[in-house]
Amino acid sequence: MSIPFLGGAWSDRFGRFPVIIVSMLLWSMMFIGFVFASEIWQFFLLNALSGFCRSLFEPTARALLVDVTPTDKRIDVFNTRYFAINIGGAIGPLVGLSLGSSKNPQMFFITAIIFFICGLLLIISKTKFTFSENNISHSEKFTLKSSMRIIASDKVFKFFLIGNIFTTGAYAQLDTTLSQYLGTENVGVYSFLFAANAIAILILQFPIVKIMKKYQPLTALKLGSFLFALGISGFGFSNSMILLVLSVVFFTVGEILCFIIGDVLISDIAPKHLRGAYFGASGLQFFGQSAGAWLGGMLLSILGINNGILIFGILSILTLSAYPFFQHGETLLKKEVDIRQNTKIS
Repeated sequence: MSIPFLGGAWSDRFGRFPVIIVSMLLWSMMFIGFVFASEIWQFFLLNALSGFCRSLFEPTARALLVDVTPTDKRIDVFNTRYFAINIGGAIGPLVGLSLGSSKNPQMFFITAIIFFICGLLLIISKTKFTFSENNISHSEKFTLKSSMRIIASDKVFKFFLIGNIFTTGAYAQLDTTLSQYLGTENVGVYSFLFAANAIAILILQFPIVKIMKKYQPLTALKLGSFLFALGISGFGFSNSMILLVLSVVFFTVGEILCFIIGDVLISDIAPKHLRGAYFGASGLQFFGQSAGAWLGGMLLSILGINNGILIFGILSILTLSAYPFFQHGETLLKKEVDIRQNTKIS
């Protein structure tokens, strides 16, 4: 979980494009490696390399988007980015399956070529956006140690990060706990709910984000944590399909608010010379995803599937634990803004 921070911090120190380009080229070689892999340890190593490349790419790409986007357009950019991720996640596996990727290792060559071409396009487009990195002076390029110290002292970011650990734990419940709770005899029900989540994202994402532009990011995050909790509590009432679908819709709106608006908040509070490190450090929130999946499984094991209301009630209360952290972060942020404004006036 520390690798995303390193990837983001490296982009602050060495530039966004070099880190992104290296990650894309490494990804390309990794997919070629899958073609020739035959041992379990080789697949394990290649998967680890894929995770390393993602850890380099993700925080750096988000920081680059902030660098080249005006402040008032960032929410639209992150909204479009999340939409594209969901479209790719839905279409990619279907395309691979239709082309016979399970039996045709040459598909990995095609994927490697795509990543390599993307790397080349980034090299070409680098000249167009060099201003985003040239605006950062050498004196502003901090070391990894100093970057960690500054981020650790940012109270607003710390409360945001702690709150997001709870919301990412909530997000894990759809993929793990709910599927185990419904069981193999209700695979059709779970597939329908999973599809409802994807459809709800595509339909609701843009109108919801448009509405939330009027509010502060942490206000949206508080609402998102509440809707996450409301959706999870509804999962316990599995005897009603209508309620389950409604719960998924609430869950999806919480997902949209927490994950899109969260990136906007980071772009607002991070110094421009530490944006990569901030986005990288935000990757620590995914500790909550692992912990949430583990906790959901433990509750199912201890309490049994006949106690769905209690199981998802506990998970819902834990999700709501994010709310006070977002609230305190919002209070601190308002104080900081007021201090800056008073300093300017004086």
